[in-house]
Amino acid sequence: MRFKFLSLAAISTIAFAAPAWAAPGDPVALGDGVTLDPILDANLRYEHVDQAGVARDADAVTIRLRLGAELKAGGFSLLAEGEGTGAISDHYNDTLPGNGVEPYPIVADPENIELNRLQVAYAKGGYSLTLGRQRIVQDNARFVGNVGWRQNEQTFDAMRAQAALGPVKLDAAYAISQRTVFGTESPNEHFDGDLVLLNAAVGLKPVTLSAFAYLIDYDTRLAFSSQTYGLRAAGTVKLGGGVVLDLSASFATQSDFGGNPIPYTAEYHDLQVGLGLRGFSIKVAYEELGSDGGVASFQTPLATLHAFSGWADLFLTTPAAGLRDYSIGVSYKFAGVTVLPGLNAAVTWHSFESDFGGVDYGSEWDASVGFRLGKVGLLAKYASYRADGFGADTDKLWLQASVAL
Repeated sequence: MRFKFLSLAAISTIAFAAPAWAAPGDPVALGDGVTLDPILDANLRYEHVDQAGVARDADAVTIRLRLGAELKAGGFSLLAEGEGTGAISDHYNDTLPGNGVEPYPIVADPENIELNRLQVAYAKGGYSLTLGRQRIVQDNARFVGNVGWRQNEQTFDAMRAQAALGPVKLDAAYAISQRTVFGTESPNEHFDGDLVLLNAAVGLKPVTLSAFAYLIDYDTRLAFSSQTYGLRAAGTVKLGGGVVLDLSASFATQSDFGGNPIPYTAEYHDLQVGLGLRGFSIKVAYEELGSDGGVASFQTPLATLHAFSGWADLFLTTPAAGLRDYSIGVSYKFAGVTVLPGLNAAVTWHSFESDFGGVDYGSEWDASVGFRLGKVGLLAKYASYRADGFGADTDKLWLQASVAL
């Protein structure tokens, strides 16, 4: 499956043209109380990876297109969405077997055509029930997410119930399959099992408190079967003079579950403090994924991992000795730049070390600039990891254009 014969101009036309029969983002009325809402989500990305110890640099130009629609009648809805990813330039290790020995670093965006979502739902009065292949993101996606950064989205074959009772929000899901980002041609296309995902939150202004429990019992991925229980608190306080204080803290404990052959117990700690003033913000954070004596460590196999522990993705799987991530980041949202609406920039520095054994893993710089041109979002990102006791020196650059209707 190769799409390289398509020109960049043709790809851009396909990706960014709205359906002629629908205004962007507007549902189509089919009858009394019946609507059809078209779905179009396109992403064109260049990713460059320079990694020490790998013979050649990776240069991936990929295009992702999601097309579908949601039919609504009363409180009922039916959503169907297909997803396709093509490689315009495939000089990268796409993780698929059978391609021979790859001289390139990994870019986990294999060519792929699949059914991304197919779900039926009913929602009324703050209650909803969704059944089928669906997107599930809970809380800040640190434990359960859709891996939105990668071209192929992570979804779940699941039943999910949600309820809003005043300040209380309840979210419970039972999934039998995790549909990964690796595509239909990969042996890691999906991981089946019994996945119980529970989250409850209460808004107590200015703080939101949440409790969660994640019970993961894989059929085959046994080393990642675990039970996790935790608490999170997050809030925003206005200090006066336009200064805003953002605080969040999380704690969780995890142990082996189901068929996991390794008995262990490990803890998770996360503390973030941020200050904002007139578009400028600074955030200091500490995150720890603990280790049980270097034998096994705290894992989050359902998470949106790219958003945590550095964009270079050196720690998608927590090392057995655990991980401590000390970081400080600054960002700025530019106001009044009419030619570049939504212009924003951010820089973050990370220092990584083990939780057990006192190993200095390395450090990383991450930076990004983004803005919008009409409906199109444009983004440039860069990550630079310098290894000490873990991994290899890695530099990554991304240039991206995306649109969603």
